[in-house]
Amino acid sequence: MSLSDSQQRRPQRQSAFSRADPACIDNEGREENGESSGASLPPPPTPAAVGQASRHWRDVFWLCVFLLHLLVFGFALALLGINRFNRADRLNIDRFTNLTGGANFSQAAFVQYLKQSDPAELTETYWPFYGVAGGASVLLAWAWLSLLRIRASQMMKVSIHILTTYLAVVSVLCFWAEHFFWGVVFAVGAALQFLYVMSVLDRFPFTMLVLQKAVKMVLSIPDLMRVAYAFMIIMLCWMILWSFGISGVIASSLDDSGCWWLLVIFSVSLFWTGAVFCNTVHVIVSGMVFLVLFQGNVSTASMPSKPLLKSLRYAVTTSFGSICYGSLFTAAIRTLRWKIRGIRSKIGSNECLLCCVDFLFHLVETLVRFFNKYAYVEIAVNGKGFNSSARDAWELFQSTGIEALVAYDCSGAVLLMGIILGGLITGTCTGVWTWYKRSDKLIMVGSTAILMGMILVGLAVVVIESAVTSIYVCYAEDPFLIQRWDAEFFDQMSEALHERLQYRSARARQVMDQRFDQLPDESHV
Repeated sequence: MSLSDSQQRRPQRQSAFSRADPACIDNEGREENGESSGASLPPPPTPAAVGQASRHWRDVFWLCVFLLHLLVFGFALALLGINRFNRADRLNIDRFTNLTGGANFSQAAFVQYLKQSDPAELTETYWPFYGVAGGASVLLAWAWLSLLRIRASQMMKVSIHILTTYLAVVSVLCFWAEHFFWGVVFAVGAALQFLYVMSVLDRFPFTMLVLQKAVKMVLSIPDLMRVAYAFMIIMLCWMILWSFGISGVIASSLDDSGCWWLLVIFSVSLFWTGAVFCNTVHVIVSGMVFLVLFQGNVSTASMPSKPLLKSLRYAVTTSFGSICYGSLFTAAIRTLRWKIRGIRSKIGSNECLLCCVDFLFHLVETLVRFFNKYAYVEIAVNGKGFNSSARDAWELFQSTGIEALVAYDCSGAVLLMGIILGGLITGTCTGVWTWYKRSDKLIMVGSTAILMGMILVGLAVVVIESAVTSIYVCYAEDPFLIQRWDAEFFDQMSEALHERLQYRSARARQVMDQRFDQLPDESHV
């Protein structure tokens, strides 16, 4: 069995369960259940008594900001939706718009405008389109989780290879409909997607291996699927209110620029809310996966009673502020890191371009130390604040050498491709109907429908991503937890880590040799 040099040389670390209060373990069932996992494996570490210490509320400021944001935006969405419901300007909000705000716009002109306004421009005109978007999103998310049980590997491959083609087709349709800006956006997206896939093609075998083991872990814990379904229902309820308000915005008397500004603001709000819900599921699933890996089996007698409820309680109370804080930045920084890594590996000998990309790369790497998805595992296990959790997780990876394996893995990018594909399919279904009914509002309705689809499909995908991150953190904390769970997978991860560390060492020696070769030869001086 080949372990990496960094794991052989580093001092033995305590498991997170033995040094802090875990999310899902209580004082019940601490005794060994007598099951033997092999003579070569040491017994699992003994967790601390959780009942002796209670968790503290973390990042309370961001918790208050998020809850205040929900109240303010929820009220605004309801107001905007009701204003155009059944009849135009029932709440007389148009007096605040540029149509009635001018000094020369009289009350008589306002009455004349109402008489001339299109009676079809009402909230209920556009709400059915968003109903289609919500229904298609839920159907896609449900299908994703259902097919996960039987065709997980094929689904991942389809997401990788179909997304580029789909982006290109949408780009052509936008050009055909004379929406040149969006045509360029989707064309650039297709090009970047193609370049990224080509740059990391050699990493996909290992990535698929990790994803398959994550699916195996998720399927062994049926409660995780129920968590995903429950949060999808909660998110869908918020989307009902959101789509009601957005329909009122599109039907309002604002000009296109005013509508777009409101759509951007409310879309950012929806993105943050969706990210918070996804990361709440992330914390719940991470706590459960870490517990199963620690116990060795989900059905073991030492498994505490109702662990899911305890993990859920921690996620929506003491740790919720940290989730709200991390959800603001993690997704954007992670996506930027993937793209820069892919471009950096294909630059070649262009020193000027390489210098610029290296600067961006080191900047993003610095941000990743404070905003990374592995922080949610530390939050689930230890209940710390987001920044300290992100820093501890990154230092753990750096000190053990696991960061080399994490950087090589593309599972997060592959799952993101599936999320984007789900959003595009949702936007296409909604856009086709919108094209026949209200072609002038196609881009407004279609772009927001894409966002709705991405968020709901993301809630389904996050259970797999959480399992992946938990596996890496467990492997860094105590590799024997992974060995006891799946010995073959442990050997494959160890071999891959050993190869990556050797590759990095060879690259470092090559760079140093090039620098020494550039030094002046003192023997001729």
